[in-house]
Amino acid sequence: MRIVSSLLLITLLAACSTGKQTPQSRRRESQERINAAYDARTEAQRNTPQRGPATPTGNPPAGAPAQVRPPAPVSIVDNTTTPVRTASDWAVTSIKSKFLTIDSTNARVYMDLTFQSPAGTSVISTTDFSQHFQVAYIMYPDYNNRDRLGYGNVTLNEQSVLRQGDHLRLIFDVKRPKDLSTAVLLTEVTEIGSGTKARNDLTIRFGNSQLSDRYSLFDREGQQPKLRHYVSMGDTVVIGDASNSRKQLYGIRYKHDFDAASSPMNTGARPVSRSLVMDSTLTITTNQPFVLPQEGLYYFVEDTTAASGIGLVVTDKRFPKLTRPEKLIKPVLYMSTSSEINELSQAQDTKKAFDRYWLGLMAGNQDVAKNTLRAYFNRVEEANRLFTTYKEGWKTDKGMIYIILGAPDRVQRNREREVWVYNRRANASEVNFTFTRKQNQFVEDHYELVRYMEYQPVWYPIVEAWRTGAIRE
Repeated sequence: MRIVSSLLLITLLAACSTGKQTPQSRRRESQERINAAYDARTEAQRNTPQRGPATPTGNPPAGAPAQVRPPAPVSIVDNTTTPVRTASDWAVTSIKSKFLTIDSTNARVYMDLTFQSPAGTSVISTTDFSQHFQVAYIMYPDYNNRDRLGYGNVTLNEQSVLRQGDHLRLIFDVKRPKDLSTAVLLTEVTEIGSGTKARNDLTIRFGNSQLSDRYSLFDREGQQPKLRHYVSMGDTVVIGDASNSRKQLYGIRYKHDFDAASSPMNTGARPVSRSLVMDSTLTITTNQPFVLPQEGLYYFVEDTTAASGIGLVVTDKRFPKLTRPEKLIKPVLYMSTSSEINELSQAQDTKKAFDRYWLGLMAGNQDVAKNTLRAYFNRVEEANRLFTTYKEGWKTDKGMIYIILGAPDRVQRNREREVWVYNRRANASEVNFTFTRKQNQFVEDHYELVRYMEYQPVWYPIVEAWRTGAIRE
């Protein structure tokens, strides 16, 4: 999963003054009420225990959000960093990747890319991409080892570059390095005119260690894998592999409404997550179409004793958009007080309550309310598209940070963690959010935020900016 590169840079001025009911004092009082309500609400939303501060060696907890750095000697810079561009530059704006093993010595890499012309418009022409970009790759033993295990150039032609809806699909095969079953593949997409590089890293396991290394969600024709964890209710679905094999898989459906992410400042101990209750079962055959008629979390395994499998979230047909009022009211909890959430949840007419909520925040200004609502739910939609794992993307830790702060200025990553770096947010020159990879039976890309109280001076002013309509993209 990868993040779009465009983002809004927010400058907030924190004013301190004395006097009776000045605009600054009213704002300060409002902020204090928000803080208290936010803390009270997130106290009740704790999901899983936090195991220590999880800061790298040598970095003290105090001030950690602005200083944490992952130990990654191999320079893995996410493609989402906005490059310095000239008027003649074409630019890759996002990359998302996955591999499927072909056999014990070969793997096939699938990369979904978006790119822009020098005018800043999105382009999905295979010809333009082949004319303006070059693609090469290097394989390393690990993130901490620079020894080159293999490298090569990807020939860009009709077989390797395909148009897939609103993006391009790049396909190429890599061979297993001698005497190693795992390697880190670093792919560089270089703009020919300027030399600007967009990089993507992917850990590849050769062999047949996990079901998700061999099988994936495919399009309904079984031709191309979909690099996501969700499908729409009633859609024709295929779970397939690169070899078009036939294998029986067992499926379990869980009907469960997962909790949303808790506050970035919520460092206290939290209760263990509730156990999932199996709702129903099914059996499918790989590379054969089938239909999932109900919403929920589905889990497919080779046998009932398997420790890992393939998780799919089945959603309504509007997803990743949220359009129904009963679903729209839920993501606003990241910018709301507990009393506001209770009022929205208990309202008999959810649509009217939702409209009243936004108009109330924007002092009755319909234009500001409409623009702010659109900006907020554009981020919710993007979070769903980018970060859906075993639950909707807006509920994940990454989704929460993305919705409130937008895309990071740069991303640093190694095998165990991912760090989002934001420049010039609120009163901090730089702030980092560290996500640690956690084992999860449903998906591989499950990350949890390392929470710190020190996020308060950054988080609350930006929440307040949403509540006052200062953020309108």
